Amino acid sequence: MTDRRTGGPADYLAAERTFLAWIRTGLALMGFGFVVARFGLFLKALQFGNSNLQTRPYGPSFWFGTALILLGMVVNILSTRSHIRLVRELNRGGTEYNRTSSLGIAVAVTLAVLGLIAIYLALVGVPTRETHGKGEEKSMNATSGAGIVTIPSHQSVDGTVEKLEQILQAKGVKLFALVDHSGEAEKAGLHMRPTKLLIFGNPKAGTPLMVASPSIAIDLPLKILVAEDSQGKVWISYNDPAYLQARHGLPAELVPTLAVVEALAAKAGE
Repeated sequence: MTDRRTGGPADYLAAERTFLAWIRTGLALMGFGFVVARFGLFLKALQFGNSNLQTRPYGPSFWFGTALILLGMVVNILSTRSHIRLVRELNRGGTEYNRTSSLGIAVAVTLAVLGLIAIYLALVGVPTRETHGKGEEKSMNATSGAGIVTIPSHQSVDGTVEKLEQILQAKGVKLFALVDHSGEAEKAGLHMRPTKLLIFGNPKAGTPLMVASPSIAIDLPLKILVAEDSQGKVWISYNDPAYLQARHGLPAELVPTLAVVEALAAKAGE
């Protein structure tokens, strides 16, 4: 008969060291995943200057971090299963585990794939410019970190403002004020390129927003800034609805009320 002996102390200790190493790997993946998942929120807090910003980090960092956390959980579960099977095999004196670690290969391949996806998104997956409306170029100006969206207008400042007034009147939206910053500067003996701010809104639409989050009253009524730059080009600026939602913790179902400013700005800039 073949002599089948159980493994010696060195075999069991080696198996235990391997098991503990996999646990450390799993915990490291979970910890790193948590950091990655929260990294996007951390950047937003820095940009918006508010460490208590209420927002949902559903960006690339959130999903990559979640994937790493899940990978760490899977590694711990599979390593536990593998360790139990290895100890049983050693007790039987078998040699089933004299082979390449499939778990190690799976983890390495998964991390490589996640790394390639991250590189792709970093290089080409996040556009800096996109089309908006009927082909207008939508861009973020130097203050985009503060949640301001700026798009070009194909008309003068006065022409853009006049068109906005007509649109607001046609839609039954009240224009609370038209602030002529450049005109006031001229009265004070100062020079300023044409710059006008429209403040408008609808109490029926704005009240539910303030009921849901009273702090949004700071940013209401809605505003659109029309200004000419040093090259004579006219730009339309407004608060990004996504920024306002994050800043005031508004529920998603109320965001369309804020998003009307995007359609107004795009129409006025045509």
